[in-house]
This record gives sequence, structure tokens and C-alpha cells, in this order.
Amino acid sequence: MRSVTGWRELRRRAEKVPSWAYDLAIALGITAISLSLSHDRVPAGWSGGDTRSALLTCAVNLPLAFRRRAPLLICLGTLALWTAYVALDYWPVVNTLGPLLGLYTVASVRPLRDAVGCALLLAGVWNYAGTTGEESSWATVLGQSVVYATVICGFGHLARQAARRNVRLAELAEQLRRERAGAERRAVAEERVRIARELHDVVAHHMSVISVQAGLADYVFASDPGTARGALGTIADTSGEALVELRRLLAVLRVEEGDSLVGGPHGEQAEFVPAPGLDRLPELAGRVRAAGVPVEVTVTGEPYAPAPGLDQCAYRVVQEALTNVLKHAYPARAQVTVEHRPRELVVTVTDDGRGGDQPAPAGGHGLIGMRERARIYGGRVSAGPRTGGGYEVRLTLPV
Repeated sequence: MRSVTGWRELRRRAEKVPSWAYDLAIALGITAISLSLSHDRVPAGWSGGDTRSALLTCAVNLPLAFRRRAPLLICLGTLALWTAYVALDYWPVVNTLGPLLGLYTVASVRPLRDAVGCALLLAGVWNYAGTTGEESSWATVLGQSVVYATVICGFGHLARQAARRNVRLAELAEQLRRERAGAERRAVAEERVRIARELHDVVAHHMSVISVQAGLADYVFASDPGTARGALGTIADTSGEALVELRRLLAVLRVEEGDSLVGGPHGEQAEFVPAPGLDRLPELAGRVRAAGVPVEVTVTGEPYAPAPGLDQCAYRVVQEALTNVLKHAYPARAQVTVEHRPRELVVTVTDDGRGGDQPAPAGGHGLIGMRERARIYGGRVSAGPRTGGGYEVRLTLPV
């Protein structure tokens, strides 16, 4: 484990070293090897190492420290100095590494045509050096020049392609990161809208009923205590139901990994009921009637159980429409019609409290929330004044 950690730390430190430091170290290393080789056992027919040889060796190899900045210029300069070194009757093998590295650098960073040109020059110098000596035959020298130049050029070209792929992958990774961040922001925004819609549907309806009943209780508190007590009872029931729905919503928001929707994180029983649906329309109508708005509910067609989300969507639309009747059309009479059609569910809420010449108040979020809910399930909501007076909200959902 310690060896792995040490290797990672060494790799992390190595990544911080600038590229020019690596190039300088390589140039110095090749120069030292070449100088040492020039004083080794030089074959017969070649001159040994001397001051001029050492200066030329340094001139051939030390510029490799700048090979990334001017690869083509460094490669051509190295080949020219190597040719001069051979022409002065020095052993060519001494300065072979520098031109090969220069060719590799050109092939790894420049277009293929530049690399091929430098490879041909390297092969030419190689053959020139071979013809001045007697160690190898011309066929051997030609084969070496072709193979070495081709292999070095090929490796450099592959390195260039790999570098371009890495750059492309880095760009794609950055693009993916931006898209993921954007998707996360959109998901957060959509979740905030959904929570705001749920809170609006729960709070607006129940608070509207409570407000109307509180006003009624205050108005008849002295003159009609029985009616006042009835209004207070309605307030108690409505506020209790609002608390139940708020607990349900908060419990869903607090669910963490390993928790259950029927129990809390410590195993206690969650205090909420399933999300309301069309089966609870009688309770909703009774609550609105208690607030002073007569509501009639009519169900037509063959009743069926829609999907839970669709069922809740229909209920919330009816709830919001009746809340708007309480807030904006009181006193009024409301009619709720649920049509179970073969391919769609149609829910209509109408009232007779506001005529076509009385526009609905602007600035609320109820109608926006109803349309957002309907769009989730591929449905639509239309709302507007009725020709004969009043207001109509119509929800159509595919089933």
C-alpha cells in the first residue's frame, strides 16, 4: 500500500515539472553519451574525439532542448551539423541519437509531409555516412537508413494522432461537464417549480377556505353563535387536512437512501396519507360548500382508475379551479363534471359568479400550475369566461 501511495506521489510531482526541464535533461543526457562515445574505441578509418569533435557534438545535441519550440528548424540544423561532423571524418555513430530525436519531434508535432521530408534527409545523410566508412556494405546502410527513418517517423506520427485524440477527448469531456452542469441546473429548477406548485395547490386552497370561514365566524360571532361554531369547525378540519398534506409533501422531500415512504429514518410511522385523487372529490366539494359556495359534482361515462399521477393532476386542477371560485367569484355556484371517455379524461369546472365582461384577476400562478401539470401527462387546459356568464376551466388528459 505504501509503495502505491509513493508511486502516486512521485507521479503527481512529476506532472508538475515543466516540459522544458525534460527537454533540457534529455539534451544534456544525449550530449554526455555522445561525448563519451567519441572517446571510446573508434573504428579504424575514423578520427577520434578532440576539441573540435566535442564542440560539434555539443552543437548537434544541445539545441534539442528547444526542439518543441522550433521542431523543423532544430531537426534541419541537427542534420546539417551531423553532415559536417561526418564530412570532417569523425565517426558518424557518435551523433546518431540527436538527428533521430529531431526527426521524431517533427513527426509528432508537424504534418506528415514535413516528417517525410526530414526522414528523406536523414536517410540521405545516413547513406552518405555509410559510404565514407568500410564497416558495412551499401545494402546494409541503405536498409538501416530506410528502416530507422520509417520507424521513427511512424512512431512520431502515431504520437501526433494520439495527442490530437487526447485534445479532442479533453474537449468532449469539458463539453460533457458543461452539459451535465446545465442538466443539473435544469433539474434543480424543475424540482423547485414542482415543489412550488405542490405548495401552492395545498396552501392556496386550504387557506382560501380558512379565510372565508374566519370572516364568516367573525361576522356572526355575536349574532349567530351556532354558525360561528360551524365555521370554526370547518377551519379546524381544513387546517388539519392542510397539515396532513404538508406533512406528506415534507416527508417525500426528506426521504433519503434506505428510508421508506411509509416510515421515517428511525422506523417511526410517517404521518401522511396517499396523494389525493378524483375519489376524494366529494370531500373537496363538501369543504367548498362549507365555505359558502354550492358545488355539484357529476360523473359520466364508465368510471376507471387512472394512473396515480394523472389522477392527482385532475384532482389538483379541480382544487385550484374551486379555489379561484372562492377567491374571485364568491358568491357563486360551481359545477364539476368528470367525463370518463374511452381515450381521454375530461374534467370541467364552471361557475356563474363572474360574467364574460369581468376578466379574471391577473398575477396568480394557479393557471400556470394547472397547465404545467397537464403538459406533464400530455394533456391541455383551457380557461376563460363563459359566453353566458361565469368562468370555465377545462382539463383534457389522454388515458
